Amino acid sequence: MKEEERNALWDAYEKKQDPAIREKLIVEYIPLVKVVAGRLNMYLGYAVEYEDLVSYGIFGLIDAIDKFNLLKGNKFETYASLRIRGAILDQIRKMDWIPRSVRQKQKQIDSAISKIETTMGKQATDDLVASELGIDIDEYYNWQGQITSLSSLDEYLEMGNDYRSLDVKNGTSSEPEAEFERQELKEKLSKAFEALKDNEQKVISLYYYEDMTIKEISHVLELSESRISQIHTKALSRMKQYLGDDIRIMLEV
Repeated sequence: MKEEERNALWDAYEKKQDPAIREKLIVEYIPLVKVVAGRLNMYLGYAVEYEDLVSYGIFGLIDAIDKFNLLKGNKFETYASLRIRGAILDQIRKMDWIPRSVRQKQKQIDSAISKIETTMGKQATDDLVASELGIDIDEYYNWQGQITSLSSLDEYLEMGNDYRSLDVKNGTSSEPEAEFERQELKEKLSKAFEALKDNEQKVISLYYYEDMTIKEISHVLELSESRISQIHTKALSRMKQYLGDDIRIMLEV
């Protein structure tokens, strides 16, 4: 749908509050839900099905459409993205969302590392740990990706995601203080990105800025999906050294 058609749809909904127009708006912005769900899916390490994340996000989209004030002149996509993500995270908080299998993998890895370092008296490398576990290195990378990604999201959930304050901010998003903070975060993100290795920069760029899937990135870079997941995890860990708690902006770009 072209921009002018979308604006006309919003104007019509603002005037009539017609359920049929509301339905058209929901359909129009479903791709936005898929983008937000896709980014969170990377953090979850596929512990929750992508389709489930999309379904949770749709509730956030509907809420955003119902509460968005067109007259404020703000961009709907920005407002809706935060509400979509908030709805998904709210649902995840209600779940015992870390699978038992992932918890068991963490225990197995910890046990293997302890055994290697005790019996061999040296640092446990990835190859040694994989061998001790009886799995190939790609599968070990996949385990690491799941565990680290879940830990990252767990920390993110602990930090909170108070999107509800947007009802107030919806009319004040252009305040100088907010704009200054946004620019400051962008500068921090840029510096953190520059500190990454070349392959890490490629994965972050393709995933967060080109909206490519893990499978698509694996084809482009000619690496396995589990390897891409591991590179992403290490990149986020490296960026967190620069961003600290502001690592959350990786989910908001």
